[in-house]
Amino acid sequence: MRTAPPDYASAALLSDLVPAAAIALGAGGILDDGARSRAARLGLDTEARVAVVVLIDGMGSRLLRGRAAHAPFLRGLLSGAGTLSAGFPSTTANSLSSLGTGMLPGAHGVMGYRLLDPSRDVVFNQLTWDPEVDPEAWVPDATLFERLAAAEVDVVSLGEPKFAGRGLNQASLRGGRFRGSQTLAERIAHAREEVRRPGRRLVYLYWGALDRTGHVHGVDSWEWLEELEHLDGQLSELASALPPDVELLVTADHGMVDVPHGARIDLADEPDLRSGVRAVGGEPRAVHLYTEPGAQDEVCAAYRSAVGDRALVLTRGDAIAQGFFGPVRPAIRERIGDLLVVCDDGFGIVDSAHDSPAALALVGHHGGITERELDIPLLRLRG
Repeated sequence: MRTAPPDYASAALLSDLVPAAAIALGAGGILDDGARSRAARLGLDTEARVAVVVLIDGMGSRLLRGRAAHAPFLRGLLSGAGTLSAGFPSTTANSLSSLGTGMLPGAHGVMGYRLLDPSRDVVFNQLTWDPEVDPEAWVPDATLFERLAAAEVDVVSLGEPKFAGRGLNQASLRGGRFRGSQTLAERIAHAREEVRRPGRRLVYLYWGALDRTGHVHGVDSWEWLEELEHLDGQLSELASALPPDVELLVTADHGMVDVPHGARIDLADEPDLRSGVRAVGGEPRAVHLYTEPGAQDEVCAAYRSAVGDRALVLTRGDAIAQGFFGPVRPAIRERIGDLLVVCDDGFGIVDSAHDSPAALALVGHHGGITERELDIPLLRLRG
């Protein structure tokens, strides 16, 4: 079982990608010296008028390489590809926040799928959001998109209309213009229009169907392969339309592993694992446990006994000391569970008393620290 956190000190990180694109666009002045140094690890030293950042939800590096026969366009970029680390937890809310802010999880504070709002003692979903939480107070620092726009770089985000100006998008990806679309073909068409417009520009395109397919059917399913093939064809259409002064960067937010339903612990069936726990956050492969006062040691012992060598059980203090989130700001420390349960490959924790039937039916999951979840590709193409 892997027990080490991501290598934030020396690995190329997803949080470095937009800073690297900013440098390529001639807007490196928005970055401090540390950010410029970290961005240099990505090797994006070519000047560009437009940078197109495509983030494919769930397209882990190891998944793509293992199924490259189904993706001829992306396969053609693999020989020069790099690998980035998604950071912990390897989940969408955390990764998109790292991408949009250029910060590590312990700095931006979106450290899980579901997190505690300490001011209200309420756990809420970081993707669907909670109207009681002000996104700009939850992630108060200026985003990279805001900073680029202030530096007179035209920033445009391409995504689903329902996410415009709200929730996680407003927290971590605010700034610039937003163009909504429902289908991938529409989104690619918008990107093709944007790269032909004059001026310096960052185009950010997000697509989530591969992740949804993996969750529902598993990453070893024909449905996942079919979605990868569709995606590959659309990205090929985009690449064919790029002017020579445009840099295309394709990455992901995390990988995914299949978790058989028989390889899960259901907290609803384990009253000893509910005792002393006032709230559960995170996700099946990276669980945040918020304990009752004075119950942490007892809960920790119960979980370590139950999971054995299938998961790490860490106190908040140990997880921070070992660097799972990078340096953690004191103001957001209590968003992290009193205990963290980080699952090994093929294992997860669910709660049928609180999880929806749709969530319980899912096959593919992510959030852990296996290479299949953490490693994401960095694919490059010049127009």
